[in-house]
Amino acid sequence: MQLLGFFNYWIFILLLGLGLYAIIVKRNYVKRMIGLAIFQAAVFLLYITMDKVEGGTAPIFDTVVPGQLYANPLPQVLILTAIVVGIAVTSLGLALCIRIKEEFGSIEEHEVRALDPDARA
Repeated sequence: MQLLGFFNYWIFILLLGLGLYAIIVKRNYVKRMIGLAIFQAAVFLLYITMDKVEGGTAPIFDTVVPGQLYANPLPQVLILTAIVVGIAVTSLGLALCIRIKEEFGSIEEHEVRALDPDARA
């Protein structure tokens, strides 16, 4: 039963491994972009999981109560910023995939390298 208490961390490890596997092993550029998105989602999950404060309230100060626990808003701000950056990176990567497909007729890395005279082996 102790392992179920760390369910979020197990999902984080699974998603992180799956995303890293897709980034390293897959040779299709779109599949790599999907792996990057999964990897980013795992990091988001880790930050959100670590943010929870038992018994904490939102840090909105009408009156300061001595001994009151407050949740730290910084992880939410970082995740919100990371989501926006992740969407921008994903859209740029997919736009590059479209451009590579137009130029070389494929989005497989080995085929693009074979067709590109400037590619290094």
